[in-house]
Amino acid sequence: MGRIRRALPNFARGFTMGAVDVVPGVSGGTMALILGIYERLIASIHAASAAAGFTLRLDRRRAAERFREVDWWLVIPLLVGILTAIITLARVIEHFLETEPEALSALFLGLVAASIVVAWRLIRRPHLEYAFVALAVAVATFALLGLRSSTIEDPSTLALFGAGALAICAMILPGVSGSFLLLMIGLYDAVIAAVNDREIGRLAAFALGAAVGLALFSSLLDWLLRRYHDLVLSALIGLMIGSLRVLWPWPEGTDSAEIAAPPSGAWFVPALLALAGVAAVLLLAWFGGRKAPAPPAGQPATSGD
Repeated sequence: MGRIRRALPNFARGFTMGAVDVVPGVSGGTMALILGIYERLIASIHAASAAAGFTLRLDRRRAAERFREVDWWLVIPLLVGILTAIITLARVIEHFLETEPEALSALFLGLVAASIVVAWRLIRRPHLEYAFVALAVAVATFALLGLRSSTIEDPSTLALFGAGALAICAMILPGVSGSFLLLMIGLYDAVIAAVNDREIGRLAAFALGAAVGLALFSSLLDWLLRRYHDLVLSALIGLMIGSLRVLWPWPEGTDSAEIAAPPSGAWFVPALLALAGVAAVLLLAWFGGRKAPAPPAGQPATSGD
């Protein structure tokens, strides 16, 4: 029963991550950071990737050692929750993106804005230089997110493989949305359609690319977090700040990177939803144990389950 009690909250965390990953402009990595599992998750992904590599080289002893380093009671329920959310909510989110883009954008704008404050508290030794790093990354991200490609109607298998590799890298970075990256390269509609229509071949190509991208990028990110924790975190905060561009509700919500003033009288409901997003982050941060003091430098962050 103790393990089940541990697994259920991680399933809920995964469901939350999967739900926001469907929305262009919101990152599941942001949710992992808020919920207090980000560094544990990256470390486990890195260990699992290394174990898979040793397995392919037939080094069973070292593969077993690395598999034991994986927090399976975190990873497996989290993955089940993410997949459950994507399968069950893709069509719902797609509907609201079409019918209520301003409301949905405002909700997630508040969520990400509050997440920036939560993330800054995780820097172990706050310093002015980290604020400058965050600002520089925010400006660069803001500019890059203004780019957009035309929609690709019938992508090839190789294109879906590459899209999976790119999207998964974005999904584990707070502030960078895998869904919005797909939107930028013109493949968001094709991937959502494949999920909704259960196109197994296309989904397999995308999933294989995601697995390869995750294995390679998680190793780099784990190494950087262990050696340059505060510098990396400040850069991630910059990504989150810059990503607010695509969440501004006007003129066309999550389907546009343009920024304009809200129409007269149209700001009240979105403002309330933005405040609801802020409240949700505070509750999630409390749930994830973010009020606990940060661990000493050189030690990975942990949180209770």
